[in-house]
Amino acid sequence: MFHLFEAHLSCRLVHRSLTAAAMLARTALSRGVTTYRLAKNVTLYMSEFTSPATGCHKQSSEDHKPLMLMLPWLGSRPQSVAKYCEIYFRTGFDVLVVESEVKEFLWPRWSLDRGKNLLELLQSDRFVSRPLVVHAFSIGGFTFAQMLVHISRDTQKYQPLAERIKGQVYDSLVVGSLETMATGLAKTVFPRWDRLVKKISLLYFDIFKKQTVDYFNVGIDAFWNSPITAPALFFFCENDVMSDARTLEELIDYWRKRGIDVTAKKWEDSTHAGHLKRHPQEYLTSVDVFLQSLRIGPLKAKM
Repeated sequence: MFHLFEAHLSCRLVHRSLTAAAMLARTALSRGVTTYRLAKNVTLYMSEFTSPATGCHKQSSEDHKPLMLMLPWLGSRPQSVAKYCEIYFRTGFDVLVVESEVKEFLWPRWSLDRGKNLLELLQSDRFVSRPLVVHAFSIGGFTFAQMLVHISRDTQKYQPLAERIKGQVYDSLVVGSLETMATGLAKTVFPRWDRLVKKISLLYFDIFKKQTVDYFNVGIDAFWNSPITAPALFFFCENDVMSDARTLEELIDYWRKRGIDVTAKKWEDSTHAGHLKRHPQEYLTSVDVFLQSLRIGPLKAKM
């Protein structure tokens, strides 16, 4: 029964994902950005880079150009993702967009395998010299957590990559209880049937605990004790049923005690993965100040 349910969810999101890729590509091409589809749900957007000294493209500069690893929320709309890409294009980044699929959340082992593939991609010749910043939204943080599991298990192999991550931005992370995760899945995919989907999801997680919950716990532990100690910026709000503010504050406090430089922007009233739309000036200012504090180049002075 649940396999049919999962298949229906996937069909809904696959169509939306393809539309997102197409629309992002059109936006990119109209603004001097080249699009490369590297794999399923993995797209690289390379913005124009001009050397101030010569006015020409320089391969050596491109090799060290900062790369934004963007992990959008489940079922994200193309227009919304494009707005975040634009932030980083204007600041001097190329953007690698990695979209999540519902099946990776329902069967985390697939997400773990995908996390390993993403690490291999980031260590390939194309990216090996680039400083990285991560921007994960909602369930995109789950995808990054799977990458952290591999980094934690083989720190020697992934140490060079970990050191290249200069900053991390987290927007509306789905944190809290298992019920919070189920709520997030239901409201994202089937908002009209969220109560029913939530009950089915919790039943599924209970039946397949070893294949789901146990994997979730490993990922959560890897995130709390993350081997990435680069400065972090968190966006969250008090009224987000998919992101427990108290749990996030505990995580932020725990990271600060570990010596991680953490900046937090919290609103009493906002929207899950919609803070940019609700509070644009505060959001953009926070990102701008954060990026400039990282001192990675070449970055433009202002967005």
